[in-house]
Amino acid sequence: MQPSAAPYDERLTAPRSWWLISFLVGVAFALILLPFGTLPLLGGLVGGTAAAAVMASSYGSLRIRIVGDSLIAGEAKIPVSALGEAEILDPEEARAWRTYKADTRAFLLLRSYIPGALKVEVVDPDDPTPYLYLSTREPERLAEALKTARTAAA
Repeated sequence: MQPSAAPYDERLTAPRSWWLISFLVGVAFALILLPFGTLPLLGGLVGGTAAAAVMASSYGSLRIRIVGDSLIAGEAKIPVSALGEAEILDPEEARAWRTYKADTRAFLLLRSYIPGALKVEVVDPDDPTPYLYLSTREPERLAEALKTARTAAA
């Protein structure tokens, strides 16, 4: 039996402006190495740009997926049976839940450059986590996929 395709799969990539910043970091390294000659200048440009790009890429490589009966958000893997209702947060409400409304026990998958989010209640009595806060560009689609996965698991 072959596993079915994931009903939801989103990658939280870094914004395009970060790639320009990565290049500018390379330019800064090149300017630092300018007094040492042309080859160190080029090495600084390439090396600095590559190092900054690797950092931007690794920060933006998080994924949110629903596979089978589990929600996988970053490094967390939660069975959908342990999840309750999902609340779609508009940008203003998402900012509030990232800041002054946040619970220190909650699981927060934050990306401040993503305005929308989904807040999912955790109903497992053995889990001290009250809710999951998931930054997502498509909160409606993720909420629908969670509802579908919960229905299929029941």
